[in-house]
Amino acid sequence: MTTQRETLEWPATQEVFRRAFRSSFAYSIASIGEDGAPHVTPIASVMLTEPGRGVFFDIFASQLGRNITNDPRVCVMAVDSSKRFWLKSLASGRFAAPPALRLVGTAGPRRDATLEEQQRWLHRVRKVRSLKGHQLLWGGPARVRDLTFTEALPVRLGAMTRTLET
Repeated sequence: MTTQRETLEWPATQEVFRRAFRSSFAYSIASIGEDGAPHVTPIASVMLTEPGRGVFFDIFASQLGRNITNDPRVCVMAVDSSKRFWLKSLASGRFAAPPALRLVGTAGPRRDATLEEQQRWLHRVRKVRSLKGHQLLWGGPARVRDLTFTEALPVRLGAMTRTLET
């Protein structure tokens, strides 16, 4: 039995990702290990680009990189975890926008980041550039992986999402 999965348009997808980054600063990328087991990695550097595409900085997540080399399939999940969004949704009894989103696709091989990609990332983390951890995390060479997405799937949470218009 085949079911049609609801997908979001790219502008709505980008908005969910913006809200999720503002509220939690990280996303989760699921990959498949050599043994076939799922592996989930928190990662802040996912940036959406043109429709159906994105990039992430492949700096620390060594297991994720090994998994992608063996099987490029990934699922990126963004969750809006802001208290305001959740309190407003709980008070009204419905979500005005998807509370989370899964992007299903593949990751490409590691490559050097372009200057534009580096600048875009540094702009996103500019508020913490004076902190010691900023240089420790993002002061080294910039390597990225391209992401290609085939589906943008909103997360449904029971009765609160039944009336969601996207």
